Amino acid sequence: MRLVACSTCHAQYDVTNVIVEEFPCRCGETLRNRLLKGVEVAVQRCSSCGAIVTNPSDESCDYCDAIIERDFDKLSLICPECYSRNAEQSRFCTGCGVGFQPEAIQVSGKELPCPECERLMPPTAIAGVSVNECGKCHGLWVTGNAFDLLVNRAIEARKNNHALQLGEVKPRVSGANPVQQQVQYRRCPCCEGFMHRRNYRKRSGIIIDQCADHGTWLDADELEQIAGFVLSGGLADQPSQSAEEKREAEKRAAQAFERYTTGESVFVGEKKSSRGTGGGILGFLTDALETILID
Repeated sequence: MRLVACSTCHAQYDVTNVIVEEFPCRCGETLRNRLLKGVEVAVQRCSSCGAIVTNPSDESCDYCDAIIERDFDKLSLICPECYSRNAEQSRFCTGCGVGFQPEAIQVSGKELPCPECERLMPPTAIAGVSVNECGKCHGLWVTGNAFDLLVNRAIEARKNNHALQLGEVKPRVSGANPVQQQVQYRRCPCCEGFMHRRNYRKRSGIIIDQCADHGTWLDADELEQIAGFVLSGGLADQPSQSAEEKREAEKRAAQAFERYTTGESVFVGEKKSSRGTGGGILGFLTDALETILID
């Protein structure tokens, strides 16, 4: 665990998985998410109960019999007040005696309706990134450019996991066919407009929903699948797409979807699909997949 304390009110925050450089304290101060450098300090307090250690050579606390850890290599928790190193499960600092009581970082935002089940999603934070999470379907709404930050943090978390844990979720890394999935156009929780379905990085097979103006919707486990796709080499030798190419792809997708929803014909090369013919929405997607879904 990595802690940061406010110098004004002394509130403590767990910033182990936080990637933002600054965040607000509950007292109004702005705190820096900085890495503390631990120092070796003589044990003066019990890490379990906070009692004074009368004899520096004692191996256990006279009051609660808890073992006193002195192996420097096992002291990874740095006190945010005096910077002394402590065991990871310590309840009190062995140097200054302050209690470790980390709080959750406050996040800004408002409740939004879930695009999947319409349940209200409260604002929360994952790895220091503000999101809205549905308590029923466990989907995530990520606003604006925070999507890339969240993906990068998920990738870092996957790298730090045990090899066996990495294998628990097996993402589709190639050859996935979005047409074979159940198609459902969802509405943006901010503007209520239909979001575009996108195959993440064109060939992952992980279909995400995006509103160009407001954010990205991820179904349950899709963030983990994206991290697995990247770590499995899914981005290797993949050409980058220019901003103009992205805008052009979005324009073509919006025009094609508008024609579909108004009942007009949609042309892809020499193929033709119209609303009410060719299998309805599935027929439309089959014919227009590369133009509309793959960006």
